[in-house]
Amino acid sequence: MRPLSDNRYLALVDGAERWIAKLLGVVLLVVMVMATVQLLVQLFWAISTPQTPWLSERLTRVLGDLLNILIAVEVLQNITSYLRKHVVQIELVLITAITAVARKVIVLPPGAESKPQLLAGLGVAVLALAAAYWLVKPGNLRPVPTSTGPARRFLDRDPTQL
Repeated sequence: MRPLSDNRYLALVDGAERWIAKLLGVVLLVVMVMATVQLLVQLFWAISTPQTPWLSERLTRVLGDLLNILIAVEVLQNITSYLRKHVVQIELVLITAITAVARKVIVLPPGAESKPQLLAGLGVAVLALAAAYWLVKPGNLRPVPTSTGPARRFLDRDPTQL
């Protein structure tokens, strides 16, 4: 058996990564379509039943399902972004994680307020993800301004203009 050269090996690994990412994207797309169809059917039956209590756990369940589909869309965007640029975009990953934590906060079951460790953990997760997003957001990384002219000494200024 002949050993692979480094370039051929890396090309083989790169090709395998791309095929796996494509397969995961197709699987995720099928799951998203099925979840959306299921959600629409549930909403249709709930709307057709006039006694559906929308301000109880039903609304929380619908919001949770909607956010699950949104999270799946964001994961699909992560996969397609990886296929396009061959890099993992950390900002997109953080947005997906923030959405997942927000979903968890929204669909907290009744009685969750009696679990302080869960609430503290979710709070820490929200703060950590927000801080990480703020750090990697391109708008927050401003270049240090460079000097365009000679430096002036403080004593060169007119004291009446201070």
